[in-house]
Amino acid sequence: MSAAERVAVKVGTRTLSLSNLDKVLWPRDGYTKGELIDYYQSVAPAILPHLKERPLTLQRYPNGIEGESFFEKRLPKGVPDWVDRVTTTGAEGRKITYVVCNDEPTLVYVANLASIVLHVWTSHVDTLDEPDFVFFDLDPGEKCTLQNLAGVTLAMREAMRAIGLDGLVKTSGGMGLHFFVPLVDGYSYESVKLFAELAARHVARETDRAVSLERAIKKRDPQAVYLDFQQVGRGKTYVVAYSVRARDGAPVSMPLKWSEVEAFARKRGQVAPWDEFAKYNIRTAGKRLKAEGDLWGGTAWKKQRLEPAIAKAQKLWVQ
Repeated sequence: MSAAERVAVKVGTRTLSLSNLDKVLWPRDGYTKGELIDYYQSVAPAILPHLKERPLTLQRYPNGIEGESFFEKRLPKGVPDWVDRVTTTGAEGRKITYVVCNDEPTLVYVANLASIVLHVWTSHVDTLDEPDFVFFDLDPGEKCTLQNLAGVTLAMREAMRAIGLDGLVKTSGGMGLHFFVPLVDGYSYESVKLFAELAARHVARETDRAVSLERAIKKRDPQAVYLDFQQVGRGKTYVVAYSVRARDGAPVSMPLKWSEVEAFARKRGQVAPWDEFAKYNIRTAGKRLKAEGDLWGGTAWKKQRLEPAIAKAQKLWVQ
């Protein structure tokens, strides 16, 4: 098949015209756009619940991960009429029409645009002003070990458990970890952000120098974990579970079992997070899904109320 050849492919009830399937997007690994599409189709049942009914921002790499890339919030030109969409005011205050990826044909369509990374809002189209989870980005410094990163993540889990909340964790697809607390509907962005800040400041106190809340990279301890609680806000996005990332090795943002994080915390020596997380990639993610099942499927995504947790936090955390 030549790189420029177009192929008609049946996906569900739709027929899509796919192009440049042989185009290499990961030069050092040789992975092609066709393999990216194949991957997203293989994990469609697991990734779609995290994409459905959310405004989608595409991170596109038409010339591969070493070429120029761009974020595309607005509906791409030529998008088929059957692709769902929503028009709303973005973070910049302008009206934007977003793709909403509600089915496998749409997932394949956006992958064919060389959309390697998939970012979505933290709220659904029917409740755009109400995030449905608390989200923390745990970003390790350049000298932070896997053991330190896992230790801080477990400290966050224990802080949540102490006030009656259960958390979920995944790799970012890069060096860090993402921590989530699913919520029932009805909370405003402002209230969720206030809770996230309260929790982050508590964990920072409990872990002392292991955590930094300093936004300026130069002011952070390179051995510490930057605990970012400010990713909660209207129009702000996060990388969904099972999304591929534009890094060598084609890593994937992978849900983890807490027993895995506990094992990371027992690893001695200067083991870098990437040395462990790189094993979750476009080649292995599907096999892991078959072996472990969807760790965020079924009842795992348990929606919880904040009011009882905040009442406990006021007693346990506030100094």
